[in-house]
Amino acid sequence: MRVAVRTSRRTPRDFVDPFQALAIFLLGLAFGSFLNVCIYRLPLDLSVVTPRSACPRCQRLIAFYDNLPVVSWLLLRGRCRHCKARISPRYLLIELLTGALFLGCYAYSGLTLATLKYCVFGFLLLGLIFTDAETKLLPDKLTLPGLALGLLFSLLVPVRDVASQFLPGMISLPFSADVATRLFSLLDSLLGAALGASFIYGAGAVYLRWRGAEGMGFGDVKLMAMVGAFLGMKLTIFTIFAASLAGSLFGLTTVLVVWIKRTHRFQRRFENLQAACRRGWQSAQMVYRHYQMPFGVFLGSMALLALFVGNQFLRWYGRFWW
Repeated sequence: MRVAVRTSRRTPRDFVDPFQALAIFLLGLAFGSFLNVCIYRLPLDLSVVTPRSACPRCQRLIAFYDNLPVVSWLLLRGRCRHCKARISPRYLLIELLTGALFLGCYAYSGLTLATLKYCVFGFLLLGLIFTDAETKLLPDKLTLPGLALGLLFSLLVPVRDVASQFLPGMISLPFSADVATRLFSLLDSLLGAALGASFIYGAGAVYLRWRGAEGMGFGDVKLMAMVGAFLGMKLTIFTIFAASLAGSLFGLTTVLVVWIKRTHRFQRRFENLQAACRRGWQSAQMVYRHYQMPFGVFLGSMALLALFVGNQFLRWYGRFWW
């Protein structure tokens, strides 16, 4: 009689150590504190190293015990110790998000080089998301080093995209299997960067010809080159289409909210619902035409989503076609 024994493949996430997880979370909080400095200083073209952090209002240097991630903000109740100026909750939010992101990367991949790669990628994306949301800028000092790091990491952590899946059976390289794998991974990273950058650049060129105004800047192009270098072609396509959908929903929601608010305002003034609706819609259209959407926010957010669930979504979606 044969007895079937069910086995399961163990992955790095099955070996999550609570002490390692706590250490990585605290490390994420520290990097989140540094990310706040980057978000504030990089758009102003200031050094992120010197001078020391100071209160923007009273210019008093911030002591080390007032610069502890999360703890200091809570103890000071979100205010400067000296002049009582308000400290934005954004500082607390970014520190917690970075800590949670680092912890999520560790839970996803264990204590591996892949976790380091994903933590670096997430750190850069969070910085770009919040910088774009606040200033509508995507600093080269984040995107260009991110592009270089994405290509470098492809040699250490295989991307395993289109080139790695199809070319090994078609091309024979005079290298060992390990070296060939790394070269195909680098090719996947380069193709992802080229695809992401060219797609956004092409979409911006079409928008410029159609509307006569710049729709996407080169910051978005460089951001998607970085995303492609880290994720490869398939997840880059997922990021672009998911970001387009999210951006469209946000734009439509914004127009609807403005239309409703302006309609109520005009109705109180003219006491005619039909006229108020017409004036409100004209006003909403004007807001839509002149509002500069920080599309980098959606690209970065969807790239983070692609990092964790993109492959699972593509496998699920592929079942309907194959």
